[in-house]
Amino acid sequence: MPLFDTHRALLDGALNALATRGHWTPFPESPSPKVYGETGQADGQAAVNALLGKDYPLLQPGERGRLATERSPYGVALDVRYPDCDVQALVAAAQAAEPAWQALGAQGRVGVLLEALVRIHRRSHEIAHAVMLTTGQGPMMAFQAGGPHAQDRALEAIAYAWKAMADVPGEALWDKPQGKNPPLVMQKHYEVVGRGVALVVGCATFPTWNTYPGLFAALATGNPVIVKPHPNAVLPAAISVSILRDVLAEQGLDPNTVTLALSPRAEDTQALATHSAVASIDFTGSNQFGRWLIDHARQARVYAEMAGVNTVIIESTDQYAAMLRNLAFALSLFSGQMCTTTQNILVPRGGIATDEGPKSFEQVGADLAAAVTELASNPRVATSVLGALGSPDTLARMQQASGQGRLVLASRALPHPEFANAQIHTPVIVALEQADSAIYSQECFGPVSYLVATDSGAASLQVAEATLREHGALTLGVYSTDRGYIDAAVALGRRTRVALSINLTQGVFVNQSASFSDYHATGGNPAANASYTNLAFVADRFVIVQRREHVAAPAAA
Repeated sequence: MPLFDTHRALLDGALNALATRGHWTPFPESPSPKVYGETGQADGQAAVNALLGKDYPLLQPGERGRLATERSPYGVALDVRYPDCDVQALVAAAQAAEPAWQALGAQGRVGVLLEALVRIHRRSHEIAHAVMLTTGQGPMMAFQAGGPHAQDRALEAIAYAWKAMADVPGEALWDKPQGKNPPLVMQKHYEVVGRGVALVVGCATFPTWNTYPGLFAALATGNPVIVKPHPNAVLPAAISVSILRDVLAEQGLDPNTVTLALSPRAEDTQALATHSAVASIDFTGSNQFGRWLIDHARQARVYAEMAGVNTVIIESTDQYAAMLRNLAFALSLFSGQMCTTTQNILVPRGGIATDEGPKSFEQVGADLAAAVTELASNPRVATSVLGALGSPDTLARMQQASGQGRLVLASRALPHPEFANAQIHTPVIVALEQADSAIYSQECFGPVSYLVATDSGAASLQVAEATLREHGALTLGVYSTDRGYIDAAVALGRRTRVALSINLTQGVFVNQSASFSDYHATGGNPAANASYTNLAFVADRFVIVQRREHVAAPAAA
């Protein structure tokens, strides 16, 4: 049975979920032994540990040597050595693989990708452990975000790609009447053709969740892909690429349809990004390199998710304690190293109305600090939620931010019960004034939050709008008991093209994004020029090439 037919139910489920936008996933987020096997977690960790200190089993064209670039935030010695391949050799191999991948057609490609995705899912524990060790994510987040949630995003991209391609008929008979003369009749054929070699540039914090959408969207639409992982988070990408290559080879296709590019040399990455054969680039990371790609890789469509300044506005609340707990968790999750984590919390200088009575600006800050401190009071819970700092630069930013205003909550280093050398630090909260926009209008990536005293609730909306228009954001939150104020925040989100979360007090947090339901980024503000996932994310990755020729008019009945 063709792979497309084998996995048709999975594809149809995804298409239905995209149309209804309700909760749905074929990949359970709980690492239950009943779902993933009694020995699944141990087997996954053993598979990763068996790779440490060795040459990674990947053979590609143009290998010049081996590189080990990863440094674990948990202090684990990784030393996995990956192939360092010549850029031109990888591009040439991708171009050579393209015709057969193209000839497979939309159904064939989608079937292969669904098979690969199912196999990736089976190795969720292995990939999760690789994500944890390389990024610093806590074990539960590494499993969920690095495994099932990333797989959801991959399936979402495949489904949207199929939806876009299925809209193109394979052929048509064009029969134009000519009055008394014989009709003009042509047979026309339409073919979905990828734009060319795709480059997918990964990030250090979410090497599967942020990589899979572009990877699978590009492949589904007929493009060979070169995956360029972040030097500190290679292993999860390498495992994913290997699984894809295995499935391709089993189907008699060129495994070089997907390759891994790793080089510590910036000039190699720049040469790859600006290569004339590279037709699309997916990028997650800093504004600096994202802007460089947009400015210099003129030959390619660039899908970029960059830095923004995420904001929460507190105007009033009727669930004060629950609001604080929700915010404390959101600020602590993976030590704020998420592109969706709130940085600026805007509170009127005169305080807010709550179900516990009026709360001053200072009291809100003290209570939020207490909620974060309480979350971190249980070391095992705290280390699981916080994870580890992925870069020494993050700790330096925390230290700098601590001296920029009134320190509401100082960071503390925490020991990890399993990893003695792990870099675990609790969040920093700093109080600023509305006039301090030079500080809070810039992104400070990591567990740093600015509690900004604004002149009023109306001023909070104005401050948020000014920041969002200039720097963009992926998330905006508002707490208010005033429906008119909420409506004003809704209008603000619409004007600045930022997704809005309203009065989150339960088990959903502003920095979480649910596949098949939430659109991650809008593509409409400076933080990102694309969205995970909509038709625009896939439809421009291919063109339609047609051919036509005259044929005899159909015989009269």
